[in-house]
Amino acid sequence: MNSLSTASTLSAEDISVWFGERQVLEKVNLTFPANQVTALIGPSGCGKSTFIRTLNRMHELIPGAGLAGAVYLDGEDIYNESTDAVTVRIKVGMVFQKPNPFPTMTIKDNILSGLRLSGRKIENAEELVETSLRRASIWNEVKDRLNDQAISLSGGQQQRLCIARSLAMDPKVLLMDEPCSALDPGSTRRIEETIQELSETMTIVIVTHNMQQAQRVSDQTAFFLADDNTPGGVVEFGSTEQVFNGPIDQRTNDYVNGHFG
Repeated sequence: MNSLSTASTLSAEDISVWFGERQVLEKVNLTFPANQVTALIGPSGCGKSTFIRTLNRMHELIPGAGLAGAVYLDGEDIYNESTDAVTVRIKVGMVFQKPNPFPTMTIKDNILSGLRLSGRKIENAEELVETSLRRASIWNEVKDRLNDQAISLSGGQQQRLCIARSLAMDPKVLLMDEPCSALDPGSTRRIEETIQELSETMTIVIVTHNMQQAQRVSDQTAFFLADDNTPGGVVEFGSTEQVFNGPIDQRTNDYVNGHFG
């Protein structure tokens, strides 16, 4: 088997984000310990997805996006002028809300696509494909279909294929932006099991609107909120047990108990 990276610690310090003149986040400070799952919760429009995209410099692909603050991966600022954004995105992978496999590629070629696009050498393609698919808990379902088009898979399978595609790059951190929002309960359960297994070898940050999911999969939780046209920010951050069962802020208590949002 290929040797796997050890998980990394990721931290955001005073992250503020603008799109043009509009500020959408203000001074977010969060630390994501190695081998832990952190859930980001909060109502729509409070900046969760924007924030998670700052963690691997995906937000800067949006025209007019601006940022202040720093993001440290193992103590090194990913926004340092000498740091290559593509290298950052290899180390800090991303799985999006809707499955996005390359539709004209086979299942196998989807797994290898990131490596090929980044110009990295592939020493043992067959082994890498199998390892990645196993880690994403989909190998047994597709091992006899590797040359089929990725688009032939179900929605839940496509999402796990996208997770496997990210894993092929051997990331130290995996960001997941509502990865189960378009999936049925069975597919959601399998992806949650995959998240918990992956946290043994990497650091995971997941945006979710599903309160039960946050409680099932995460070690710590950050509650985001944007009040009355003010930029979004973190209201409360702590262990998932504490945030859900003993929140300090009344707004957190109201949100996790379904009183708004």
